[in-house]
Amino acid sequence: MYLECVVVCVNFSDVLAHTLPLNKGHFDRMIVVTDPADLATWAVCRHHHVQCISTNDFYRDEQAFNKGRGINAVLNLLSKRDWLLHMDADIVLPPRTRDFLQRIVSLDPASIYGIDRMMCPSFEDWMGHVTNPTCQHADEIFVVPEPFPMGARVAKLGDEGFMPIGFFQLWNAAVSGITSYPDTHGTAGRADMLFSLQWPRGRRSLIPEIIAIHLEGPLVPGTKNWRGRRMGPFGPGAGQPSCNPDIYR
Repeated sequence: MYLECVVVCVNFSDVLAHTLPLNKGHFDRMIVVTDPADLATWAVCRHHHVQCISTNDFYRDEQAFNKGRGINAVLNLLSKRDWLLHMDADIVLPPRTRDFLQRIVSLDPASIYGIDRMMCPSFEDWMGHVTNPTCQHADEIFVVPEPFPMGARVAKLGDEGFMPIGFFQLWNAAVSGITSYPDTHGTAGRADMLFSLQWPRGRRSLIPEIIAIHLEGPLVPGTKNWRGRRMGPFGPGAGQPSCNPDIYR
């Protein structure tokens, strides 16, 4: 298995500083993409010796945050000769991720794969896990969904069914022939589902052996990060975000 990874990280360097060192060892090549003004993300990537590129394509044509264009900027640089993974900057993969991916010899290169995730609600909860971790893969038989609540899957009733969404999308570019990401949606809110729907339902699968951790921070109620960052700082004593989400753009 040759595994390449793309991560979009715009103004999430405080989160990437926790996820990047834990994730980078799973991949043969990893590229982080940000915008030219996000020097903090550049600094995190440089420290961990991970390639980082920048593009203004996120905002071209006055769009709020076209995540698909950022993903394509990286896909254009990757070899796409085998497996590709698109994942979010706030996702931590378990330590044995690469081991399990290589052991699953039945991975279908004509399919797209997703995983489940646990939702870590705060920096303090994350630090508690780091200092006293729960072993996810125990006794060579158990996959333990602890210590955080499980996040929801996207499985639309009807013909569409289960869709691996953008926090983890694994596919084989060489066999599927899919080497680019939808870039017609002006925010980060739906392009991932449009991407998954390029595969028929029978080719959209879940890898149950791997459960990620999604790092969350303070967020103004009713807002999402789909139009750029709305989450407050991820760090000690972050507290609650301002009622004005625009300060976290």
